Amino acid sequence: MGKNKLAKFKENLEFKNLFQFPATISPWQAPLRGRWKESYFGNGNPVVLEMGCGKGDYTVGLARNNPGKNFAGLDIKGARLWRGCKTASEEALPNVVFVRTRAEFIERVFAPGEVSEIWITFPDPEPSKPAKRLCSPVFLERYRKILPEGKGIVHLKTDDTGLYEYCLDEVVKPAGYEIIFNTADLYAEPSPMGDASRFQTTYERRWLAEGRKIKYLAFKLA
Repeated sequence: MGKNKLAKFKENLEFKNLFQFPATISPWQAPLRGRWKESYFGNGNPVVLEMGCGKGDYTVGLARNNPGKNFAGLDIKGARLWRGCKTASEEALPNVVFVRTRAEFIERVFAPGEVSEIWITFPDPEPSKPAKRLCSPVFLERYRKILPEGKGIVHLKTDDTGLYEYCLDEVVKPAGYEIIFNTADLYAEPSPMGDASRFQTTYERRWLAEGRKIKYLAFKLA
């Protein structure tokens, strides 16, 4: 392991906006489960969760532009999360928190109905392991348990055509979920979802420069 990673892991221990439950630890119930709004954020604003947030670009960007909402970024890679934690700390953003844990543990981190929206931004397409995809039926059932009944919104943003078509044609449509907005080329038409759907990370700008089209799907887990 490189010295740079070790330094980041050490600094992670000092961040007040990071809660860690590494892969070897199962957070049977995170200390703030069911109390994120009042005990961490200190308000009653909605909590928006980004799954597999990586370096936290999207989580931080959404938080900057939406001070009336709380944002949580979840990922298992501590070295990646370091960047988001550091940026949010340096900018003193009060509406950002990061959680280091496995995606399967979200029900132990958030209580039923505690999260209002879920973003899945440029996830690993997992071409050979569909059940591991963050938009698979397995994960949607996990999301259903932490979203408000009949009202929770899931957003998928990806450059991977196979993943997009899988989520739309094999998961969302067969289940009869209400599609709010759907496009195979996000920047080719006006979006009713506002700036949130169009905020770009460093990697997304690079992919757009390479000519890749960004797919976007928003639907309700009703």
